[in-house]
Amino acid sequence: MYPGRLDDKGRVKLPATFQQYFAVLKEKKLFVTSLDRRTAQIYPIEVWRTNEKFFESYRDNVKLARNIAFNANDLGAEAEMDSQGRILFSPELRRELAIENQPVRLMAYRGRIEVFSEKIYEERKREAAQVASDDVALLEAAGLN
Repeated sequence: MYPGRLDDKGRVKLPATFQQYFAVLKEKKLFVTSLDRRTAQIYPIEVWRTNEKFFESYRDNVKLARNIAFNANDLGAEAEMDSQGRILFSPELRRELAIENQPVRLMAYRGRIEVFSEKIYEERKREAAQVASDDVALLEAAGLN
């Protein structure tokens, strides 16, 4: 978990480890969005294209896939990391998540970067702390070392 901040132009500067990850990608384009309208995600464009195919082919609950795809496209935009390691968030995304010129937390997860406002970070932290012992025990039983 890394602290960050959206600057007055709506850019977040990535930690060096995230910059290195994006710098070695074949395609430099990123997709910055929110699936749940609470947290942001920064996807390498190749990963995002896989998600788009998933939304199109998911048949277990078509309405669910359509709604999540709607959120992603409504708030999302393509971006690229600049030479200083910054990524621009769309104005719509910044307003929806209330992260304009605000501190954020960044976490790598499943091929993307999750971006939490301080409010959402604190909520998630409390939730995770309440069930940590039980969750660890379940995952250790499933093979976590």
